[in-house]
Amino acid sequence: MTLTDAVPAPLPVQPPEGCPFDPPPEFAALRAAEPLSRIALPDGTTAWLATRYADIRAILGDTRFSSDTTRPGYPLSGMTGGAPAGRRGFIRMDPPEHTRLRRMVTREFMVKRVEALRPEIQALTDRLCDDLEATVRAHGRADLVEALALPVPSLVISLLLGVPYDDHDLFQRLTGTLLSRTVTDAEREEARCELRDYLDRLVTAKEAEPGDDILGRLITEQQRTGEITHDDVTAFAALLLIAGHETTANMIGLSALTLMRDEESARQLREEPALIRGAVEELLRFHSIIRNGPRRVATADIEIGGHLIRAGEGVVVAVPSANRDEETFPEAHRLDIRRPNAQHHVAFGYGIHQCLGQALARVELQVVLATLLRRFPGLRPAEPLDAIPFRTDMSIYGCHALPVTF
Repeated sequence: MTLTDAVPAPLPVQPPEGCPFDPPPEFAALRAAEPLSRIALPDGTTAWLATRYADIRAILGDTRFSSDTTRPGYPLSGMTGGAPAGRRGFIRMDPPEHTRLRRMVTREFMVKRVEALRPEIQALTDRLCDDLEATVRAHGRADLVEALALPVPSLVISLLLGVPYDDHDLFQRLTGTLLSRTVTDAEREEARCELRDYLDRLVTAKEAEPGDDILGRLITEQQRTGEITHDDVTAFAALLLIAGHETTANMIGLSALTLMRDEESARQLREEPALIRGAVEELLRFHSIIRNGPRRVATADIEIGGHLIRAGEGVVVAVPSANRDEETFPEAHRLDIRRPNAQHHVAFGYGIHQCLGQALARVELQVVLATLLRRFPGLRPAEPLDAIPFRTDMSIYGCHALPVTF
């Protein structure tokens, strides 16, 4: 469905020249002049783009905006399109089915349960930092993404799900293809099928011998009682595996690079370690690594910010724009680790679909960043900023690699 005969611009995704930490510059102009505007989608249709914090909270908090990718008018992307209805995962569903399925794994990611993992995450981080230090001493430099940012969340989510960590190269390669904005539809579909087949075999093996992990509990407590199917468990595995490492890994890399370049914030965090929790919230606000959504489709005529969005029209909400909205976050362009309202960011979304694993992501970020600051006060990039490969080609922003030295 097109909204008018005019030809709108595509969704802005590129950071400004020379400022890789900032969101696309078009967002600021749109917030001021046209906070609800039209964008062109790759399939030739159009959708609304929301750029203002208040409007984005209103959209994400209103269940009349559907997350169901099978509804006509849903603004599909490479990340959201292509999955059969039975394998969409609950984040692509609406209540009551979304509520029923999400509730099955909510307890696994509750704050108290995640906090109990903190010592184990700390021990893992310490071991990886030992290896990082040895690599730098032996070779003069190391890749922080490869040595720390990817392994921590990958190891943790593999442990929680019961996925063999030896397979991490496989699922990182496949998820990298799925999240790329530059691969062809055929390449993305091939990766989707390969990941589905891998997880199908994994779940089949677990059905024969469930372990004490999330997938094992889903099989014994829900699948065997008839509440969910084999395909449902496979969809859970795909969603949690991808979401459980890609987002946090990229936030670790960007946050570490930011603090290496912001000596004053790093100094304050070393002197006052208790600031790390608030600093993580501010870093989440500042970076907002999801650059192409979330997305919704209206199921009724709804007025947002003085504009009427009609039933069947798609909406893309620009989370990075909301988190840089000066009306909510004064001097939003500046990183302020003492910002009093940083926790009001929408980096984890808002409403019933906000990120299930946000407590886990927070603990991983707090542990890794605090450990880096404490152990390596002289840590610095081994390359100039313009030589660091940023993920401008991916749906989740970050660094492909981050060479560091002491």
